[in-house]
Amino acid sequence: MKKKKLLTFATLATAAVLLVACGQKKAAEPASSSSETKKAISITNVSYDPTRELYAAYNKVFQKYWKAKEGQDVTITQSHGGSGKQANSVIEGNEADVVTLALEQDITSIQDAGLIDKGWKKEFPDNSSPYTSTIVFLVRKDNPKNIKDWDDLTKSGVGVITPNPKTGGGARWNYLAAWAYANKKYNGNEKKDIAFEKSLYKNVLVLDSGARAATTTFVENGQGDVLISWENEAYLALKEHPGEYEIITPSISIKAEPSVAVVDAVAKKRGTEKVAKAYLNYLYSDEGQKLAAENFYRPINKKIAAEYADKFAKVNLVTIDDKIFGGWPKVQEKHFADGAIFDQIYAK
Repeated sequence: MKKKKLLTFATLATAAVLLVACGQKKAAEPASSSSETKKAISITNVSYDPTRELYAAYNKVFQKYWKAKEGQDVTITQSHGGSGKQANSVIEGNEADVVTLALEQDITSIQDAGLIDKGWKKEFPDNSSPYTSTIVFLVRKDNPKNIKDWDDLTKSGVGVITPNPKTGGGARWNYLAAWAYANKKYNGNEKKDIAFEKSLYKNVLVLDSGARAATTTFVENGQGDVLISWENEAYLALKEHPGEYEIITPSISIKAEPSVAVVDAVAKKRGTEKVAKAYLNYLYSDEGQKLAAENFYRPINKKIAAEYADKFAKVNLVTIDDKIFGGWPKVQEKHFADGAIFDQIYAK
């Protein structure tokens, strides 16, 4: 009997220990559940050709930042192509949470389709352009055609590679930089400006759909004597093909301002508004600005820009809002709408 009582007591003691342990475990549960990882989320960034390398690096940085800040994993799907074509793809149903395109007008076209709210230019600093670039010439080693400025691109026997302004945003910056040069040379004589553009495009061997395709035509396929190029794209070619190419900075170029925006209709539907906005806003952080500079874009943060100043040539830049252009709505109607100046000079 005494032995049975001892066993019973031991059993009860063990049960009590287990109950205490269970109680402690349950007491600890609320603390662990409060720190549980949030359900993963995904966003799509529809961008233009030459940003592939920039966003390949930036997406990793943002994922790390967002995980630390919100405790949430974010998957970022990336899409690239000619900026105009990319904008049209969003309008036609490509569900982008954000767009990072080559120019304001492409985002305005998405706004006009009812997918982006009005006022998007003021949602982020610097008219929602977190970095800038300009237009330069990429030539082969030792510059065999002695190309120094825009005039040289109109000479007989010079093969020019540039993308199509009807499909690529970078191509429009190329065209407008040439227009700015002609406008100064001919003192605003528009007939001569048009004749200059016509003589330049007469020398174009291949009119690719976007900037990266044009780079491939020039660099990989060996066509042409000069590529009219985004500055960042030209520097990337130098990096990837050392000793094979040179950059020529023309006397006049244009301040290219790629624009970014949340695609509000898609983000609201998918519940990604917060992360989509943060994704674009972090481009303005010191880390985002340094990544832009390391990928040969010009940072808009003055402090970061000063750190990387020796990477970029000084150049006389016009802007899209200068008197000769008057902003994107006027430029679109005058130069790139169906039947406008570009169609007239490039008619076959």
